[in-house]
Amino acid sequence: MSSPQPAVQAPAGGLTTGGGDRLALLAAASAAVALAAADTYVVVLALTDMMSGVGIGIDALQEATPIISGFLLGYIAVLPLIGRLADLLPRHRVLLGCLVVFVIGSGITALAVEMPVLVTGRVLQGVGGGGLVPATLALVADRWPPERRGTPLGVVGAVQELGSVLGPVLGAVILAWSGWRAIFWANVAAGIVLYAVIRVLGSRAVPTVAPTGRPRSRSATAIAWVLAVAGLALGGLALAAPTRLVTDVTLGEPFVPFVGASRVLTPIGVTALVALALLAVVTASRWWALLRRLDLVGAGLIAVVLGALVLTFASSDPEKEVVGPLGYALLPLGLVALVAAVWWHAKAADPLVPRGVLHGRGIRALVVSLLVGAALVAVIVDVPLLARLTDDYDETGAALVLVRFLLAVPVGAVVGGWALRHLGDGLVAGGGLVIAGVGMVAMSRWGLTSFDDAVSTTVVLVAVGLGVGLALAPVNNAVLADSPSHAHGVASSLVVVARMVGMVVGLALLTAVGLNRYFDAVRRLPNPLDTDALLGAGVVQVQTVFLGGAVAALLGGLVALTLGSRRDAPGSEPVVVSL
Repeated sequence: MSSPQPAVQAPAGGLTTGGGDRLALLAAASAAVALAAADTYVVVLALTDMMSGVGIGIDALQEATPIISGFLLGYIAVLPLIGRLADLLPRHRVLLGCLVVFVIGSGITALAVEMPVLVTGRVLQGVGGGGLVPATLALVADRWPPERRGTPLGVVGAVQELGSVLGPVLGAVILAWSGWRAIFWANVAAGIVLYAVIRVLGSRAVPTVAPTGRPRSRSATAIAWVLAVAGLALGGLALAAPTRLVTDVTLGEPFVPFVGASRVLTPIGVTALVALALLAVVTASRWWALLRRLDLVGAGLIAVVLGALVLTFASSDPEKEVVGPLGYALLPLGLVALVAAVWWHAKAADPLVPRGVLHGRGIRALVVSLLVGAALVAVIVDVPLLARLTDDYDETGAALVLVRFLLAVPVGAVVGGWALRHLGDGLVAGGGLVIAGVGMVAMSRWGLTSFDDAVSTTVVLVAVGLGVGLALAPVNNAVLADSPSHAHGVASSLVVVARMVGMVVGLALLTAVGLNRYFDAVRRLPNPLDTDALLGAGVVQVQTVFLGGAVAALLGGLVALTLGSRRDAPGSEPVVVSL
């Protein structure tokens, strides 16, 4: 059945906004992406204080691994599911939902005094923060035509990388005048402000997805609000456990645990959980129809695959092992889940990643994203490591050496996005990664005295950063151009997943190879107690990682060249370079 079409039709999954609102919404969404990206790095400074806050000693650093791996697990594992949600709902609603999850996770983290609660908060932060990226990339695809997407895609890539600089800086500023919990309360405040801005901008748009489920009644809405406020307020009170209430003879009874010492297993904590469970029941009519449209089986299998990868490699001790303590059990589990996911994708009527979403060009772009992640993490981890091997840099000084690279990446991302107005995805991304690869080959020859020449090392680090940054927008652009508009959310999520997997797995593999060369060099030493010789062996390890990162960048550059050498004209096919 046909019906008259409006003069201006919103893109699939998106909403119509004016030019000014379009830029304002992109700015707000990009700020949210930067906030979540900063949170990824800010924990590095506060980790020891967070350990102390949940009763873990500084000598048990390995026990604190879930604080970091929990965030990565939430960030990566459910990205495809959130990407699919961004295809079924207006993009701004997914952004709002992700901000809510991120804010709640930040609040839980700030209040945590026990490890399970802290990890839960970090996982929720990862889920909310990770989901912001594909929703924002899909939003760009909705509001800019293919030939004009480059610059906004570059901006999104730039702010995501800028978080690696802002995170430690903001964390250091907050820690200078307050404790680690203030970092996450700042997240809560910033998240609430961004939620309000995006909600106002989104309310001016015309939704393109019809409401699902039964009509909402005022009474049901009121009950839902009461349950939500009660659940969050009582849960926050349970975790905060104010001393005046806890020590009161009468008012302290709801804070006495039923068993053990957990603040969650108290009357007030359990009441909060019951209120939130009732909220899910009361609002089921609103979200059940949407869940029925999602491939939850496929989402679960993919989450198991990605979760197994993260927990296997991110929880390992690089000095002793390639895989984590549970890796030998998780890897077979992940492999079984991968086989099951492939089988289910072929069998399901409406799989999580719709069949035919990505073709040859999009798949090659994902390979490039994977290799970019491996090259990126090699620089981020081992430049400070090499600086600390010298006597000239402490931990802060080593981090400042890396800033030269970190500042260049977002600049390269913006330049790469702008260059797409004139050049093809393959030429921009391939050229950038070749520059980065050549620079990392030069880095693989660095030694203990290399940082004495500040000019040459700065030039190399800036060149590598610009090269990596140049590849970000073209990769996203190629995937969006290769996928239909109704699947831009899930396609964008796969780009992020590929890069994060490249970082996690690449770090483990490159470090393993580097350590193998380190121990081989140590075994060859005539005097194993020679400090200078041991430092030289450490340099060999770092050089090996840099060389491995260079190989990843150069391979990524070769694959990237197949993405197209000239800018696509509207409605035309990309010009592909054959290798």
